Amino acid sequence: MPMTFSWVATTLNTETIPTNLGFVDSFRFKDSSRFVLGERLRVFGHRTKKGRSQKVSWCSISSPSSASSLITSPVTGEEEAAAPVSSEQRVNSVVLKQAALVSERLRSKATLEVKPDIVIPGTLSLLSDAYDRCGEVCAEYAKTFYLGTLLMTPERRRAIWAIYVWCRRTDELVDGPNASHITPTALDRWESRLEELFQGRPFDMYDAALSDTVAKFPVDIQPFKDMIEGMRMDLRKSQYKNFDELYLYCYYVAGTVGLMSVPVMGIAPDSQATTESVYNAALALGIANQLTNILRDVGEDARRGRIYLPQDELAQAGLSDDDIFAGKVTDKWRFFMKNQIRRARMFFDQAEKGVTELNAASRWPVWASLLLYRQILDEIEANDYNNFTRRAYVSKVKKLASLPIAYTKSLIAPARASSPLIKA
Repeated sequence: MPMTFSWVATTLNTETIPTNLGFVDSFRFKDSSRFVLGERLRVFGHRTKKGRSQKVSWCSISSPSSASSLITSPVTGEEEAAAPVSSEQRVNSVVLKQAALVSERLRSKATLEVKPDIVIPGTLSLLSDAYDRCGEVCAEYAKTFYLGTLLMTPERRRAIWAIYVWCRRTDELVDGPNASHITPTALDRWESRLEELFQGRPFDMYDAALSDTVAKFPVDIQPFKDMIEGMRMDLRKSQYKNFDELYLYCYYVAGTVGLMSVPVMGIAPDSQATTESVYNAALALGIANQLTNILRDVGEDARRGRIYLPQDELAQAGLSDDDIFAGKVTDKWRFFMKNQIRRARMFFDQAEKGVTELNAASRWPVWASLLLYRQILDEIEANDYNNFTRRAYVSKVKKLASLPIAYTKSLIAPARASSPLIKA
């Protein structure tokens, strides 16, 4: 599903490194020490002018270690049809674990504030370049969100950029121009590479930025592994029997982003909400955003042979896969879409309850993203639910108009009165 990105190869060499990237820095580390420079490979090339149609080529999958096993959390491995536990319950167990991990690290004096750098001569400049490149990618592909991050502290801002870039690269493995060449083995290699960077051994400059981020903030590897599991689902599934299945997919590919980001964005010092409730709100925003992506891209996905809509709900509305592929807007389709949009808005409502609980400097980009995506649902309605041949998008004028609204909302302090998020 959406998040456009680009190029993947299984080895790194001068023939497969794209020249339009400008350069690639490759670092080798040892003994878990951070940023011990072993070797630097710099390949210069022509940098093309940025544009909406420009694809950034940057991914290379290679790992000397064997592929690790699938995720071992309650939401890992093959979905078992006979499992008595719902996807929402399984995902909730992960949320509880992530919230508990952060709380434990806080109790052990591992605060959400940035840890000091270990200064190794000649490496800080390279690390700064790596973060800058992550910022450039974020600015090009997520302009509204990028503007919001500029209000964050420099350390939090750069960390969010690094997480964003890793997510885009991961998504592009199965959604990019070379998606047809991606195999489960390639995803296993990508997961092994993830484990390496979490251990302080990044493969390239983008990995280096994320490796530094996870060393400074209490970010856990599980949501990252779960996102890779979502990519595996894309390789083996093109339909979803019911919303329970779709919910799990949405968690994997989007809800995980919220769990990755909360430790970096931080919870407001004066917040009375539980850590668990803030994580649940972040999860809800990811689910809402992905449901919105799905509803926006029905026609595009159908042309690729994919239907990310609950099959049982389609049948209840008197619709079938043939109706999706035919791409005709009917009263049955409008009725079906109204219910799907209503559900997406419900998740947005849940997400709004937690945004205010975030650190004050982190609220604006989250509000901006939330308001922007909610408007996509409005545009689908404005297009008379024709998401087969018309792509719902928010105009630049509306995007700009949403920024001051998001900023105003970001100034609202955490509630002290009775609230579903407040600690009992």
